[in-house]
Amino acid sequence: MKSAVARTQGPEVLGGVGGFAGMFDASALLGYRRPLLASSTDGVGTKVAIAQAIDKHDTIGQDLVAMVVDDIVVVGAKPLFMTDYIACGKVVPERIADIVRGIAGACEATGTALVGGETAEHPGLLGPDEYDVAGAATGVVEADRMLAPDRVRDGDVVLAMAASGLHSNGFSLVRHILAERGIAYTDRSAELGASYGEALLTPTALYTAPLLRVLEDPELAGADGTSAVHVLSHVTGGGIAANLARVLPRGAWVEVDRASWSPLPVFRHLAELGAHSLESLEGAWNLGIGMFAVVDAAKAPQLAAALTAEGLDTWVVGAVSTSSRDLAGFEQGAKGVDGGAVRLVGSYAG
Repeated sequence: MKSAVARTQGPEVLGGVGGFAGMFDASALLGYRRPLLASSTDGVGTKVAIAQAIDKHDTIGQDLVAMVVDDIVVVGAKPLFMTDYIACGKVVPERIADIVRGIAGACEATGTALVGGETAEHPGLLGPDEYDVAGAATGVVEADRMLAPDRVRDGDVVLAMAASGLHSNGFSLVRHILAERGIAYTDRSAELGASYGEALLTPTALYTAPLLRVLEDPELAGADGTSAVHVLSHVTGGGIAANLARVLPRGAWVEVDRASWSPLPVFRHLAELGAHSLESLEGAWNLGIGMFAVVDAAKAPQLAAALTAEGLDTWVVGAVSTSSRDLAGFEQGAKGVDGGAVRLVGSYAG
């Protein structure tokens, strides 16, 4: 575990593992004209219940890092460092090591230093095999390179980047569906080609490193020299339309074309088990879209190709409009943000 954590740390990390505080040399920020710090904190939700049920704990760490760090990159920020917190009923060293190795591996992949953490034993509050995880990270972005709704323009193209699966949202519904059908996580699914537990623990995709490389590529800049990516949206709790709407400016709207992609088999199978339509699940699950990018229309083909070459399957799902229209049926005011409006239209590809 210590060696895995050490691999995330460069010379800017002081003190190593075990101190009361994680120390990070911030002198690199002196090279910024106006550095803005970005911070995020999150957990993995009830996905941990599935890891506990099948005693598999080596993927939850990546889920945690993805949920935290991929929120930071949404504003164009580079993650600097992260801390984690694990609460458990009983410390089982091998289990904790699996979790932390997963966290460290994802931190290494995203260029994030893991500078500290805490493992707390809560007997009587949590059972001996129960635990929960949380994390917090800090990143930095140059003020004039920050991605924000005010960069979005009429005619911008909306690109979608593929999800690896359910990521870390909507698992209360997943667990309810399986419980109603009497399906155990160890049961094998012919449709998914694995046990339900293994399929559902597919780790959350990591978008940070590929997105930063694209954002920093001068050949992918817009005509004014700034990034042709105007804003990003991480599709997490709240689903597809709500997460895109919250990063659009007020007065902008998008119709996301369902026919532009086919939801992953895991979504189709779970929807069938629960007797739900895919459309009814758009507010709970990502249905195969993990991240949106709203980009300059002139650069959209190059950006889609670059992201796909980076391992993020990317396609066009719609375009931004600021023309006046009736917005009945659109998602608006998502998560308290007075932003744009989004609705999904058409039918999903087969």
